[in-house]
Amino acid sequence: MLECKNTGAVWNARPYNARMAKSKRNKPSDNTIAQNKRARFDYHLLQSFEAGVSLAGWEVKSLRAGKVQLTDSYVLMKGGEAFLLGANITPLDTVSTHFVSDPTRTRKLLLHKKELAQINAGVTQKGQTCVCTALYWKGHLVKARIDLATGKKLHDKRETERDRDWQRQKARIVRDNVKQ
Repeated sequence: MLECKNTGAVWNARPYNARMAKSKRNKPSDNTIAQNKRARFDYHLLQSFEAGVSLAGWEVKSLRAGKVQLTDSYVLMKGGEAFLLGANITPLDTVSTHFVSDPTRTRKLLLHKKELAQINAGVTQKGQTCVCTALYWKGHLVKARIDLATGKKLHDKRETERDRDWQRQKARIVRDNVKQ
């Protein structure tokens, strides 16, 4: 501990620059661009994959601005390749002036052959589908988390809601009892 002569303040033994650098290191970094929360409600997610996404320049700029929606998106297997359909990337006003941009165009997903074979085998089985659950940054690249899933029945959805409500209620009870 060091004491400042003029003000009497007590400082740690670390120099000023080290204190400032430490505070910057503690910042949490959130790489998530968009999530498909509806997929968790509608499907039982079985297996997850990480895929690269082939994008145009204006799409990357829109993703940086957060103008993407994944609610109705799904993955289509065609010719041994995977494509993302239904993802809506809204073009920025400044970018879309000089050419026509399609916000819901089909985008190619970049996966290894073994992963493509696993997804294809899962999709050809009865009742399984492949949905995109999240888009996120990994370095300077955009990655998509895609999941093999089976559809939930109505009673499964009700059970999920009941569990979620019970968890909220438990948290309230604990919070109220801790205050007393």
